[in-house]
Amino acid sequence: MSDEGFEKKFVQKAFDTNWIAPLGENVDKFETELAEMVGIDHAAALSSGTAAIHLALKAAGVEKDDIVICQSLTFSATANPIIYQGAIPVFIDSDEKTWNMSPVYLRKALEKYPQTKAVIVVHLYGLSADIDKIKAICDEYGVTLIEDAAESLGTTYKGQMTGTFGKYGVYSFNGNKIITTSGGGMLVSKSKEKVEKVRFWATQSRDQAKHYQHSELGFNYRMSNIVAGIGRGQLKVLDERVKKKNEIYNFYKQQLKSFEQVSFMPENDWNEPNFWLSCIMLKGISPEVIMNALDEANIEARPIWKPMHLQPYYEKYDYIGGDIGQKLFENGLCLPSDTKMTMEELYRVTNVIRQVLECE
Repeated sequence: MSDEGFEKKFVQKAFDTNWIAPLGENVDKFETELAEMVGIDHAAALSSGTAAIHLALKAAGVEKDDIVICQSLTFSATANPIIYQGAIPVFIDSDEKTWNMSPVYLRKALEKYPQTKAVIVVHLYGLSADIDKIKAICDEYGVTLIEDAAESLGTTYKGQMTGTFGKYGVYSFNGNKIITTSGGGMLVSKSKEKVEKVRFWATQSRDQAKHYQHSELGFNYRMSNIVAGIGRGQLKVLDERVKKKNEIYNFYKQQLKSFEQVSFMPENDWNEPNFWLSCIMLKGISPEVIMNALDEANIEARPIWKPMHLQPYYEKYDYIGGDIGQKLFENGLCLPSDTKMTMEELYRVTNVIRQVLECE
């Protein structure tokens, strides 16, 4: 059966059994199958990765005015749930070795804010953070570690899947992720009790009663049985997608490595990335020049994420670090990385870039 056939089979069964709502066999099995795949005990299927981060913070006991340390170089969905809980974000710079949270600055932040309730680390673009060091520091200070692995499903650190080191891990199945349900997310944890509580909150905190009774504030965050059916089919192609993403990255590296203006995403011995996106750093030329040239050829490329501490909404919050994240943003470029790209399309991208660089 084709991969698409599996998805249609699971979705059709949801229609046939009239389980369209945020309940049903697909939801239960998607949770079980993903947990088994990443090697963790429990999972809760939710409406988005953002919802998963929000409920991870709630499960960690984060409340109004609590401090939450967050990686600055990330998408805003990592940081926004901190505000949902009324907490106060403190942003941390990255390091060049991983492009992710610097353990050095994390320690400095915890020395300054020893009352910190949680730390959110991100595995950016499928590159794992140096999670052993980060976890050890969090354990030393008794702080809950949450992994935003939205971009890194399939990435391993020393043979272990990202998202399974902290107290809570978060995955996303948004339309642009390595596998997608069009929307959706998953919270994973070793704690059965906490995951069951997350499911309760995510289903409007409806108490066990025949009538509709609510003793706690709830959220409409559960994944639908239809979406979960798509997810179950997508899980079957994860290894294939990771392989294709690696091929795309290595193609770009082979084609562009001779240009001194170009450097590539960091690779470490302990890291097996999913290379969700293939990103480059540029020297002596603005990324905008290459983006404009690609745009003229009807090819889309994007900048590296703009760090949170530089965002108008978040610039009032404390930031601990240097300028690594800022330099990555100012000089970085995300190249087209869709797994459906043909060799002809990949050559089109690199030919445009080569033409621009050869004229510099």
